[in-house]
Amino acid sequence: MDIVEILKEDYKRFPANQTYDIYAPDVYFKDPLNKFNGVGRYKLMIKFIETCFMNCKMDLHNIQREGDTIKTEWTLNWNTPLPWKPRISIPGWSELGLNSEGLIASHIDYWHCSPLDVVKQHFFAKNPS
Repeated sequence: MDIVEILKEDYKRFPANQTYDIYAPDVYFKDPLNKFNGVGRYKLMIKFIETCFMNCKMDLHNIQREGDTIKTEWTLNWNTPLPWKPRISIPGWSELGLNSEGLIASHIDYWHCSPLDVVKQHFFAKNPS
């Protein structure tokens, strides 16, 4: 199966049952809150999301491959396990760099909002549009 097709399936079931063998053992990961190397650390981060976030859903809006780069547009949503269970939403995009073996060697996430905006969502409900 093509790596883009594998990623589409992973996004559908995120964070459960992710396909880790498409990542290089020393994959570099970065998002607005984390920065590390290694597929083991990546697995731990996904396990944290799976364990601590409720009703987690990753909506994939776009995915395209150009040479050794895959770009995705997505929105991550979940309920935080606070008594009022706020629904949190992070719209963002990822840039995945492939190595010569076709494995993901870098995974960099960008958010269309600030980390402070994410914190605020826990306490101030968004006005319906």
